[in-house]
Amino acid sequence: MKHSNREQAAEKVFWSVALPGFGQLLNGKLIKGILFITLEIIINLQSNFNEVIILSFNKKIRESIEQTNYQWLMFYPCLYMFAIWDAYKDAGGGKGRYSFLPFVFAAYFVTLGLVFSPSFKMFGVLLGPIWLPILSLPIGLAMGLIIKKLIEGLK
Repeated sequence: MKHSNREQAAEKVFWSVALPGFGQLLNGKLIKGILFITLEIIINLQSNFNEVIILSFNKKIRESIEQTNYQWLMFYPCLYMFAIWDAYKDAGGGKGRYSFLPFVFAAYFVTLGLVFSPSFKMFGVLLGPIWLPILSLPIGLAMGLIIKKLIEGLK
């Protein structure tokens, strides 16, 4: 059964969400895919990202903050969102002029969430370097979509 371009683009996006570089590999962009996977591994190891995720999921937020190498983890949101955008675009999605904006704003807002994660509390709860950036993602996507619609409306 043949899949539509939309289904193929969605497949590449979901694989890129799983691991940056997988969507590129599926698109036949082997060098780009290997580069993204390599960068993902380097940033992951240098930032202690897996340990931070485990601690955060086990409600050990203070420990997760102490384990985070923010100098390295700050690279992750932009790499992650760019890899998703790139796989989506190469799979035939994102044909519109400003279709990149939701991805860019998502990267910005996740980065801001990471910056404020050691101290920002929501309803008195410290969210840390995993949960605050995750909660910032839909805000960034929404802002990007709104700005995209505004710009398109001006044309």
